[in-house]
Amino acid sequence: MNMPITASQSAETRWLTPEQKAAYERDGAIVIKGVFKDWIEPLRAGFDKVLNNPSEHGRENVTGNDTGRFFEDYCNWQRIPEFKRWIEQSPGAAIVGEATGSERIQVFHEHILVKEPGTSKATPWHQDLPYYCVDGEQTGSYWIPLDPITPENALQVVLGSHRWPRLVRPSKWSTNASWYKEDSHFMEMPDIDGGDFEIMIPEMELGDALLFNFKTVHGAPGNQTMNRRRAFSTRFMGDDVRYVDRGDATSPPFDGINLQTGDRMREDWFPVVWQR
Repeated sequence: MNMPITASQSAETRWLTPEQKAAYERDGAIVIKGVFKDWIEPLRAGFDKVLNNPSEHGRENVTGNDTGRFFEDYCNWQRIPEFKRWIEQSPGAAIVGEATGSERIQVFHEHILVKEPGTSKATPWHQDLPYYCVDGEQTGSYWIPLDPITPENALQVVLGSHRWPRLVRPSKWSTNASWYKEDSHFMEMPDIDGGDFEIMIPEMELGDALLFNFKTVHGAPGNQTMNRRRAFSTRFMGDDVRYVDRGDATSPPFDGINLQTGDRMREDWFPVVWQR
């Protein structure tokens, strides 16, 4: 069953310039300025609800000699009203529709991440798509900071990496062990920091968003500042996205999805939230 399409998500509003759409196709990432200012406080409220009552997916990433706290959780939007309203009523889905040239957009899932002050644990360089049970080019993932950020704790992206010929091996962040039992078809992550790659460290204010392709390589330092670094993400799927069986549990797992490789993603689990 499709969700109702709200006025804020109609195709009549143009959110991106031609230059931004071209940059998204070329670079796999763009910064969108000021669009989500009115959503910061509601998203913070929803964030706190998840922290106070995490789901079964909640995960602590600080281990061993790491300091601080790096917590994440996902797939809570159907129980957190603030997240549900953002997905259904913000221009987020419409912007992904413009960026990808899609006729319709489905929500995949949302994701929260917090790094408390003094957190040494970095978010390792990775692509999102290898962890997922989907494949496709017309994708969009938001990273929306809910606290002021600096270049020292911001998410960073490798421009053009969404066009690499093979997907990068996904790993478990706490141990760097392979995510899947069989991963020979993936490539190893190149030495991003020591290589000749164009890395964008976005300058962002509250209300801005970083939008990037599921295949775009990204990562982030720890948080050695004196302030929290909360971020809200939502992943949207466009026209060409299809289910793929990875042969093992994905992240998120979506147990019982009952699809075959090549199937469209089911709309009762992943509703259409924008269409032309």
